[in-house]
Amino acid sequence: MSQFWENIAARTDGQHTAEEFEAAAYRLVVEQVIYYADRHSRTAYWMIERYERDFKQALAPLGITIEVNRQLRYAFAQPRHEKAGTASVSQTVLALVLRTIYDEAARIGQLTDDGEVVCDLVELEEKYRLMTSRELPAKGELDSLMKTMKRWGIAKKSEEAGGDGDAGVATSQPYVVVIRPAIVNLLGEAALQRLAQWHVVTSPDDAPNESKPEADDANDGEREAI
Repeated sequence: MSQFWENIAARTDGQHTAEEFEAAAYRLVVEQVIYYADRHSRTAYWMIERYERDFKQALAPLGITIEVNRQLRYAFAQPRHEKAGTASVSQTVLALVLRTIYDEAARIGQLTDDGEVVCDLVELEEKYRLMTSRELPAKGELDSLMKTMKRWGIAKKSEEAGGDGDAGVATSQPYVVVIRPAIVNLLGEAALQRLAQWHVVTSPDDAPNESKPEADDANDGEREAI
């Protein structure tokens, strides 16, 4: 056990152990975003929020910066020197579409108390078609893509909520998509410009010859950027 975490734990008067600090730091690196809204993440979030300076000091040698959004209560980690990942075009495009939907909803105040945007599959299908000139991937592929969005910490299915924010969502669809606030931090303006380039694609046959969103605008599914 690192003496660094032992020293921090000693300052908590037995409230937290060195193991808990070390586990929270590991989760932050692996998961990239820790949301208080997720029940299983609340203790980790409060530790990172309260001891933010210490977590920053611990992860700085790895080239990782830590930020805490206290208003919406989430913490996220980002590498200072990102490298191109291996995210597929489908993963990248869906992430960019979700970011655009989030921005549109945020502008008119359609956010939950946790700063999330709830989007049903009908709306997602329509927005995806308008933004990319393509059809939304079929159920099997979409389910796989949503697993990646969850792993990146930017969106999840309502059925995977694990928190209170969307507990009251009622729909006849199998699930709705919950777009999470850290998407704004993890997908910047440069990423949105990629989506604008993608919009010029008018048919699947044209896709290989058109500009595509680059994988380095979104972290790959295995967290290689970290």
